[in-house]
Amino acid sequence: MAQHMKKNTLDSNKETFFQDLDVEFLIHELKDPIAVIETGARTLLEKQNKLGTLSPRQEKTVKRVIRNVRKAREMLYSLLEVGRSEAGSFACDRFNPVETIFDVLTNCLEIQDPELSEKIQQIPDLTQALAHLNTCGISLSASPDLFQMDMHQDEAKYRQIIGNLIKNALHFRRNHIDIEMLMDKEVLFIAVIDDGPGVEPGQCESIFQRYSQANECAITTRQGHGLGLAGARIMARCMGGDIELTCNNEEGTVFKLTMPLSLDVK
Repeated sequence: MAQHMKKNTLDSNKETFFQDLDVEFLIHELKDPIAVIETGARTLLEKQNKLGTLSPRQEKTVKRVIRNVRKAREMLYSLLEVGRSEAGSFACDRFNPVETIFDVLTNCLEIQDPELSEKIQQIPDLTQALAHLNTCGISLSASPDLFQMDMHQDEAKYRQIIGNLIKNALHFRRNHIDIEMLMDKEVLFIAVIDDGPGVEPGQCESIFQRYSQANECAITTRQGHGLGLAGARIMARCMGGDIELTCNNEEGTVFKLTMPLSLDVK
């Protein structure tokens, strides 16, 4: 019965997420103009000897354009991965779950906090980089065994899921976020914790519904469109895992991701 209810919920989420939305067409139509914008902005930044020197203010603006173009491209690719998950399309590879999360975190910071991201990228040692992040209110901890093993999953989808959870935490945090990782047998457990405004207990499921935050859940202090979280849960469930939200009204949130270390593709 519980498995049947979970399947119905997943099917419902899929229908809601893709209502009136042709993902493949969207990607096809938007990826080219986005690439043109990024190329143009990078040309202005990298060929100042030919095109003219930019003032510090202009250079800052161009860098901001590039960051937001990358963000838009990531959103499109996220939609594409949700569609592929629905269709049962997976590209499994072996990768280290901790190093991958660190890389995703660095990419998220490039948009949210570009100065910190640049500092982190200049630190070659992972342990030292994590220590520096900790001084900035961002903690990433993992059980020792996870540093030494690989998981066999769809890395692109894993990155999209983790990226959505981390960006959500970075956006809503007041002072800090904590990312905790541990392994139990063949299952990976990841908790993304922030100290931002919480979600009312009765709205924990609604936050995963497309557009519900802007309408039905207007009373919650964490408002948005819910597109990223809805897609993340769909991908997680298609990969044999799940995402749950622990609600602490006015005391932050805890997103818990479970993911099998190896995807069983039938």
